[in-house]
Amino acid sequence: MRELLLIGIGAGDPDWITLQAVGAIQRLDVLFVVVKSDELDDLVQARRAVIARHRSEPLRVVELADPPRPWRSAPDYDQAVARWRAERLAQWSDAVAAALGEGEVGGFLVWGDPGLYESTLAICTELVASAPNPITLDVIPGISSAFALAARHRIPLNRQGRAVQLSPARLLRTGMPDGIDDVVVMLDQHQVFASIDPTGLELYWGAYLGTPDELLIAGPLAEVRDEVLRVRTEAIARKGWMFDTYLLRRV
Repeated sequence: MRELLLIGIGAGDPDWITLQAVGAIQRLDVLFVVVKSDELDDLVQARRAVIARHRSEPLRVVELADPPRPWRSAPDYDQAVARWRAERLAQWSDAVAAALGEGEVGGFLVWGDPGLYESTLAICTELVASAPNPITLDVIPGISSAFALAARHRIPLNRQGRAVQLSPARLLRTGMPDGIDDVVVMLDQHQVFASIDPTGLELYWGAYLGTPDELLIAGPLAEVRDEVLRVRTEAIARKGWMFDTYLLRRV
């Protein structure tokens, strides 16, 4: 029987990894690494740091060149995402079939947690279901950026007896959802927080969480949004990429 492991490696700090994930990394025979065309060296180095910290034996690595992500400009978002996932599924299926032998353990390192705004789990579930030879799939949870953000700001994500919502930024273009007072926002390429009505809202923002470049800003949205925009722009100019997450909270 072949095994495929999806290993959550946390939001950035190599120590933000569970003992179960350490054991999974040590069991791997093959590591599948998805390489994005625009990915910079420090992201590659972060993966290497996790492996170097938690494994001493040599590891066979298979690199997968990620298909382009057309939905950023495509008129039909859902259709573009479906096409991209189908391309990933075909490529990954071929790679696993060729590289993962009988009795071997393969794995993907997944930023944050495999179950939160991560397509790897959905694609690998289809891969396993359609594989001509049996493969077992196991998921090892990790520390998501949402929980890392709360820890860094020393706040709970929810307030007593009240709901908290996790949302991509594109769903907040018209403002906070009705009936929800706390929203964790991810995937904000267009700084949606700066375009919504700030009245009665607080912002808890974090970028590069768990790394030496970590940035944290918090306060009333009306007072800190310009600072976040400035700091964010400077960080992208300096590093060339941005991973940020934030909590919007009604006062």
